[in-house]
Amino acid sequence: MVAQSLSAGTPEGIDALDKGDFEAAAKEFESAWQQGDANGAFYLGRMFELGLGTDVDFTRAAELFQVAATGGSAPGMNRLGLMFLDGQGTIRDFHRGAELVCKAAEAGDANGEFNCGAVLLDGKGISADPDRAHQFWSKAADGGHIAAANLLGVALKSGEGIAKDPARAYALFSATAAKGNAMGLYESALALDAGEGVAKDPVTAYAYANIAAALGHPGAPELRDRIEGTLSKEDIARGQTLARDLVATLEKTASPAAAATPQGN
Repeated sequence: MVAQSLSAGTPEGIDALDKGDFEAAAKEFESAWQQGDANGAFYLGRMFELGLGTDVDFTRAAELFQVAATGGSAPGMNRLGLMFLDGQGTIRDFHRGAELVCKAAEAGDANGEFNCGAVLLDGKGISADPDRAHQFWSKAADGGHIAAANLLGVALKSGEGIAKDPARAYALFSATAAKGNAMGLYESALALDAGEGVAKDPVTAYAYANIAAALGHPGAPELRDRIEGTLSKEDIARGQTLARDLVATLEKTASPAAAATPQGN
Protein backbone atom coordinates (compact mmCIF):
# COMPACT_ATOMS: atom_id res chain seq x y z
CA MET A 1 0.00 0.00 0.00
CA VAL A 2 1.40 3.39 -0.97
CA ALA A 3 1.57 6.03 1.74
CA GLN A 4 -0.31 9.06 0.47
CA SER A 5 -1.56 10.90 3.55
CA LEU A 6 0.71 12.86 5.86
CA SER A 7 0.61 11.96 9.54
CA ALA A 8 1.08 14.38 12.42
CA GLY A 9 4.59 15.76 12.21
CA THR A 10 5.01 15.90 8.46
CA PRO A 11 2.77 18.96 7.87
CA GLU A 12 4.45 20.66 10.82
CA GLY A 13 7.84 19.87 9.32
CA ILE A 14 6.82 21.36 5.99
CA ASP A 15 5.61 24.48 7.79
CA ALA A 16 8.93 24.73 9.64
CA LEU A 17 10.80 24.42 6.32
CA ASP A 18 8.69 27.24 4.92
CA LYS A 19 9.84 29.38 7.85
CA GLY A 20 13.47 28.38 7.43
CA ASP A 21 13.59 26.54 10.76
CA PHE A 22 15.52 23.49 9.57
CA GLU A 23 16.17 22.07 13.02
CA ALA A 24 12.47 22.00 13.88
CA ALA A 25 11.65 20.61 10.43
CA ALA A 26 14.10 17.72 10.85
CA LYS A 27 12.67 16.87 14.27
CA GLU A 28 9.11 16.87 12.94
CA PHE A 29 9.98 14.71 9.93
CA GLU A 30 11.88 12.23 12.10
CA SER A 31 8.95 12.10 14.53
CA ALA A 32 6.52 11.44 11.67
CA TRP A 33 8.81 8.72 10.32
CA GLN A 34 9.03 7.04 13.72
CA GLN A 35 5.22 7.15 13.91
CA GLY A 36 4.97 5.21 10.66
CA ASP A 37 4.65 7.96 8.05
CA ALA A 38 7.12 6.98 5.33
CA ASN A 39 6.87 10.47 3.86
CA GLY A 40 8.63 11.76 6.97
CA ALA A 41 11.72 9.78 5.91
CA PHE A 42 11.34 11.13 2.37
CA TYR A 43 11.34 14.77 3.49
CA LEU A 44 14.23 14.16 5.88
CA GLY A 45 16.12 12.56 3.00
CA ARG A 46 15.49 15.62 0.86
CA MET A 47 17.00 17.81 3.57
CA PHE A 48 20.21 15.75 3.41
CA GLU A 49 20.11 15.71 -0.39
CA LEU A 50 19.77 19.50 -0.63
CA GLY A 51 21.85 20.42 2.41
CA LEU A 52 18.99 22.13 4.25
CA GLY A 53 20.23 22.69 7.79
CA THR A 54 22.97 20.09 7.30
CA ASP A 55 25.86 19.25 5.00
CA VAL A 56 24.88 17.67 1.70
CA ASP A 57 25.01 13.91 2.23
CA PHE A 58 23.80 11.87 -0.75
CA THR A 59 24.54 8.56 0.93
CA ARG A 60 22.37 9.40 3.93
CA ALA A 61 19.69 10.78 1.61
CA ALA A 62 19.65 7.51 -0.36
CA GLU A 63 19.34 5.52 2.87
CA LEU A 64 16.33 7.59 3.94
CA PHE A 65 14.72 7.36 0.50
CA GLN A 66 15.11 3.58 0.74
CA VAL A 67 13.29 3.64 4.08
CA ALA A 68 10.58 5.85 2.59
CA ALA A 69 10.20 3.69 -0.52
CA THR A 70 10.01 0.49 1.52
CA GLY A 71 7.32 2.12 3.64
CA GLY A 72 5.23 2.94 0.57
CA SER A 73 6.13 6.60 -0.05
CA ALA A 74 5.73 7.30 -3.78
CA PRO A 75 7.93 10.44 -3.61
CA GLY A 76 10.54 8.31 -1.83
CA MET A 77 10.41 5.73 -4.62
CA ASN A 78 10.85 8.47 -7.20
CA ARG A 79 13.85 10.10 -5.50
CA LEU A 80 15.56 6.77 -4.82
CA GLY A 81 14.97 5.81 -8.45
CA LEU A 82 16.62 9.01 -9.62
CA MET A 83 19.61 8.32 -7.36
CA PHE A 84 20.03 4.90 -8.99
CA LEU A 85 19.67 6.45 -12.45
CA ASP A 86 22.27 9.13 -11.66
CA GLY A 87 24.57 6.96 -9.54
CA GLN A 88 24.37 9.51 -6.76
CA GLY A 89 24.62 8.22 -3.20
CA THR A 90 24.35 4.68 -4.52
CA ILE A 91 25.56 2.59 -7.44
CA ARG A 92 24.28 3.49 -10.90
CA ASP A 93 21.62 0.93 -11.79
CA PHE A 94 19.35 1.88 -14.69
CA HIS A 95 17.09 -1.14 -14.23
CA ARG A 96 16.48 -0.49 -10.53
CA GLY A 97 16.10 3.22 -11.13
CA ALA A 98 13.52 2.75 -13.89
CA GLU A 99 11.65 0.22 -11.77
CA LEU A 100 11.35 2.67 -8.88
CA VAL A 101 10.37 5.80 -10.80
CA CYS A 102 7.75 3.81 -12.72
CA LYS A 103 6.42 2.33 -9.48
CA ALA A 104 6.05 5.90 -8.22
CA ALA A 105 4.29 6.78 -11.48
CA GLU A 106 1.85 3.90 -11.10
CA ALA A 107 1.10 5.23 -7.60
CA GLY A 108 0.13 8.60 -9.10
CA ASP A 109 3.20 10.65 -8.16
CA ALA A 110 3.51 13.45 -10.74
CA ASN A 111 7.31 13.56 -10.63
CA GLY A 112 7.35 9.78 -10.98
CA GLU A 113 5.08 10.07 -14.03
CA PHE A 114 7.47 12.58 -15.56
CA ASN A 115 10.58 10.50 -14.86
CA CYS A 116 9.00 7.20 -15.85
CA GLY A 117 8.00 8.81 -19.13
CA ALA A 118 11.60 9.83 -19.69
CA VAL A 119 13.04 6.34 -19.11
CA LEU A 120 10.29 4.75 -21.21
CA LEU A 121 11.08 7.12 -24.05
CA ASP A 122 14.83 6.48 -23.87
CA GLY A 123 14.59 2.78 -23.05
CA LYS A 124 17.00 3.32 -20.17
CA GLY A 125 16.82 0.31 -17.85
CA ILE A 126 13.44 -0.64 -19.29
CA SER A 127 11.99 -1.53 -22.69
CA ALA A 128 11.27 1.60 -24.70
CA ASP A 129 7.57 2.38 -24.98
CA PRO A 130 6.92 5.87 -26.42
CA ASP A 131 3.13 5.50 -26.23
CA ARG A 132 3.23 4.71 -22.52
CA ALA A 133 5.80 7.46 -21.97
CA HIS A 134 3.48 10.04 -23.52
CA GLN A 135 0.56 8.70 -21.47
CA PHE A 136 2.50 9.27 -18.26
CA TRP A 137 3.53 12.76 -19.38
CA SER A 138 -0.08 13.52 -20.21
CA LYS A 139 -1.19 12.46 -16.71
CA ALA A 140 1.57 14.54 -15.13
CA ALA A 141 0.71 17.53 -17.32
CA ASP A 142 -2.96 17.25 -16.34
CA GLY A 143 -1.78 17.45 -12.74
CA GLY A 144 0.13 20.67 -13.42
CA HIS A 145 3.65 19.27 -13.92
CA ILE A 146 5.40 21.95 -15.99
CA ALA A 147 8.30 19.90 -17.38
CA ALA A 148 5.99 17.08 -18.44
CA ALA A 149 3.65 19.50 -20.18
CA ASN A 150 6.54 21.12 -22.05
CA LEU A 151 8.11 17.86 -23.19
CA LEU A 152 4.75 16.47 -24.27
CA GLY A 153 4.16 19.74 -26.12
CA VAL A 154 7.48 19.35 -27.95
CA ALA A 155 6.54 15.80 -28.98
CA LEU A 156 3.10 16.90 -30.20
CA LYS A 157 4.62 19.84 -32.06
CA SER A 158 7.15 17.68 -33.92
CA GLY A 159 5.06 14.53 -34.24
CA GLU A 160 8.03 12.47 -33.09
CA GLY A 161 6.74 9.19 -31.65
CA ILE A 162 3.21 10.57 -31.40
CA ALA A 163 0.55 11.96 -33.74
CA LYS A 164 1.32 15.58 -34.54
CA ASP A 165 -1.15 17.94 -32.86
CA PRO A 166 -0.14 21.64 -32.97
CA ALA A 167 -3.33 22.78 -31.22
CA ARG A 168 -2.80 20.52 -28.24
CA ALA A 169 0.89 21.44 -28.17
CA TYR A 170 -0.03 25.11 -27.97
CA ALA A 171 -2.56 24.43 -25.21
CA LEU A 172 0.17 22.74 -23.16
CA PHE A 173 2.71 25.50 -23.78
CA SER A 174 0.22 28.25 -22.99
CA ALA A 175 -0.62 26.53 -19.71
CA THR A 176 3.02 26.57 -18.61
CA ALA A 177 3.42 30.10 -19.97
CA ALA A 178 0.58 31.19 -17.68
CA LYS A 179 2.73 29.96 -14.77
CA GLY A 180 5.66 32.09 -15.89
CA ASN A 181 7.69 29.24 -17.39
CA ALA A 182 10.28 30.52 -19.86
CA MET A 183 10.05 27.53 -22.23
CA GLY A 184 6.26 27.71 -22.27
CA LEU A 185 6.39 31.43 -23.04
CA TYR A 186 8.94 30.94 -25.81
CA GLU A 187 7.10 28.04 -27.45
CA SER A 188 3.79 29.92 -27.18
CA ALA A 189 5.43 32.91 -28.85
CA LEU A 190 6.67 30.72 -31.71
CA ALA A 191 3.19 29.25 -32.21
CA LEU A 192 1.45 32.63 -32.07
CA ASP A 193 3.95 34.16 -34.48
CA ALA A 194 3.58 31.32 -36.99
CA GLY A 195 -0.12 30.63 -36.41
CA GLU A 196 0.57 26.96 -35.61
CA GLY A 197 -2.18 25.41 -33.52
CA VAL A 198 -3.58 28.85 -32.72
CA ALA A 199 -4.64 31.97 -34.60
CA LYS A 200 -1.69 34.14 -35.60
CA ASP A 201 -1.13 36.96 -33.10
CA PRO A 202 2.24 38.70 -33.50
CA VAL A 203 1.58 41.25 -30.75
CA THR A 204 0.96 38.60 -28.10
CA ALA A 205 3.84 36.57 -29.54
CA TYR A 206 6.07 39.61 -29.07
CA ALA A 207 4.91 40.02 -25.47
CA TYR A 208 5.59 36.37 -24.66
CA ALA A 209 9.00 36.41 -26.34
CA ASN A 210 9.84 39.59 -24.44
CA ILE A 211 9.08 37.93 -21.09
CA ALA A 212 10.86 34.69 -22.05
CA ALA A 213 13.96 36.74 -22.92
CA ALA A 214 13.83 38.45 -19.54
CA LEU A 215 13.63 35.02 -17.89
CA GLY A 216 16.78 33.92 -19.70
CA HIS A 217 15.48 31.63 -22.44
CA PRO A 218 18.42 31.44 -24.90
CA GLY A 219 16.34 31.65 -28.08
CA ALA A 220 13.93 34.33 -26.92
CA PRO A 221 15.96 37.52 -27.51
CA GLU A 222 16.39 36.72 -31.20
CA LEU A 223 12.71 35.82 -31.55
CA ARG A 224 11.63 38.99 -29.72
CA ASP A 225 13.83 41.16 -31.93
CA ARG A 226 12.70 39.44 -35.12
CA ILE A 227 9.02 39.90 -34.30
CA GLU A 228 9.64 43.49 -33.21
CA GLY A 229 11.10 44.20 -36.63
CA THR A 230 7.77 43.28 -38.25
CA LEU A 231 5.55 45.39 -35.97
CA SER A 232 4.41 48.98 -36.17
CA LYS A 233 5.33 51.41 -33.38
CA GLU A 234 1.76 51.15 -32.12
CA ASP A 235 1.87 47.35 -32.03
CA ILE A 236 5.25 47.39 -30.29
CA ALA A 237 3.79 49.65 -27.61
CA ARG A 238 0.78 47.35 -27.26
CA GLY A 239 3.02 44.30 -26.97
CA GLN A 240 5.20 45.91 -24.33
CA THR A 241 2.15 47.00 -22.34
CA LEU A 242 0.81 43.44 -22.52
CA ALA A 243 4.17 42.08 -21.36
CA ARG A 244 4.22 44.53 -18.46
CA ASP A 245 0.71 43.53 -17.41
CA LEU A 246 1.48 39.82 -17.70
CA VAL A 247 4.61 40.17 -15.56
CA ALA A 248 2.58 42.02 -12.91
CA THR A 249 0.00 39.23 -12.91
CA LEU A 250 2.68 36.56 -12.63
CA GLU A 251 4.30 38.35 -9.70
CA LYS A 252 0.98 38.48 -7.86
CA THR A 253 0.27 34.79 -8.39
CA ALA A 254 3.80 33.49 -7.80
CA SER A 255 3.89 30.51 -5.45
CA PRO A 256 6.00 30.52 -2.26
CA ALA A 257 9.60 29.32 -2.38
CA ALA A 258 9.95 25.68 -3.37
CA ALA A 259 12.03 25.01 -0.28
CA ALA A 260 8.81 24.58 1.64
CA THR A 261 8.25 21.22 -0.01
CA PRO A 262 11.56 20.20 -1.60
CA GLN A 263 10.27 17.43 -3.85
CA GLY A 264 11.91 18.22 -7.18
CA ASN A 265 11.67 15.82 -10.11
